[in-house]
Amino acid sequence: MGKSFTLIQTIATAGAFSAISFWYGFMFGRESARKDLGDLIQDLRRGVSKSDSSSETPQS
Repeated sequence: MGKSFTLIQTIATAGAFSAISFWYGFMFGRESARKDLGDLIQDLRRGVSKSDSSSETPQS
């Protein structure tokens, strides 16, 4: 008789795989979001510095 997984072992294995997949997905998503936000902040800083220099000129 071959060795077979019980229902509990199958559920435990699936749960462990899901937890590991979730963790890696979460970490990858967090790193990706951090890079995107960093780029957005840099773009906003460049945009703000450009508008600051143009707003400093007196308007007649």
